[in-house]
Amino acid sequence: MNTASKLGRPERSGGRLSWRKATLVSARQETRTARTLVFDVPDWPGHLPGQHVDLRLTAPDGYTAQRSYSIASASGVEVTVQRVDDGEVSPYLTDIYDISQSIELRGPIGGWFVWRPTDPAPVQLIAGGSGIVPLMAMIRSRAESGAKTPFKLMYSVRTPEDVIYADELRRRARDDGGLDVQYVYTRVRGSRVGVADINTHAWPKDFEPSVYVCGPTGFVETVADVMVALGHDARSIKTERYG
Repeated sequence: MNTASKLGRPERSGGRLSWRKATLVSARQETRTARTLVFDVPDWPGHLPGQHVDLRLTAPDGYTAQRSYSIASASGVEVTVQRVDDGEVSPYLTDIYDISQSIELRGPIGGWFVWRPTDPAPVQLIAGGSGIVPLMAMIRSRAESGAKTPFKLMYSVRTPEDVIYADELRRRARDDGGLDVQYVYTRVRGSRVGVADINTHAWPKDFEPSVYVCGPTGFVETVADVMVALGHDARSIKTERYG
C-alpha cells in the first residue's frame, strides 16, 4: 500500500486503535496559557488536516488519564494544548511535561471534520479560542500542498494577546496568496460574534464555500445557526466543539 493511500488512516490492532510511544522533541509557548508540543512518533502513518489524537498519561500508581487533542501540523505530529486551570491533564502538558519525555499517543482519529487539498470549493474557517488548532492544520496543509483554494479565516478571541499562532498567521496572511485572516476581539469590544461579523468576514452563500467551525459549544452552535440563516447549505457546514 503506498503512502498516499495510507494517509490519514489510523493503525489498528485487533479492531482498535493502537497506542504508540511518542517523545516530545520540542515545544513552544503560543500564548500565556497555550503551548505547542512537537512529537517524534515512529512509523506515523500520516494524517488529514482536521483529525486528532488521544494522549494518555500514566501515574506511578498506575492511574491513567487521557484526552483528545486536534493535530495542528500539516505533517509530523504537533498539538497545541490550552491550559484549563482546574484540569487534570492540560496543566501537566503546558507547565511540566518536558523535552525527551515520552507519552502514549493513538491516532489519527476522525474522518468527517477534515479538508483535502484536492477539494475545489472555497473554504471558510471560523475559530473560537483554541478552536483554531485543527483549522491551522488546514491552513498549513494548503501551503504545504501548493493548493490555490481560496481560504478565509475569521478568528474570535477575547484579546489580541489570546491569539494562538499570532506571528505565523500574520506572516501567512501576508505571504500565502488567497488566504484572508480577520480577527474579532470579543472582550475588547464587549460583545460576542454575531450576524454582522459573519456578514463582513465570511464568504457569501453564492460562493458555496466549505465551512469549518471549531470552538466552544455555544460559539459553534451560534455560528452554525447564523450561517444557515444567511442561506448557507447546512450540509456544507462541518463543526467541531469542545467544552
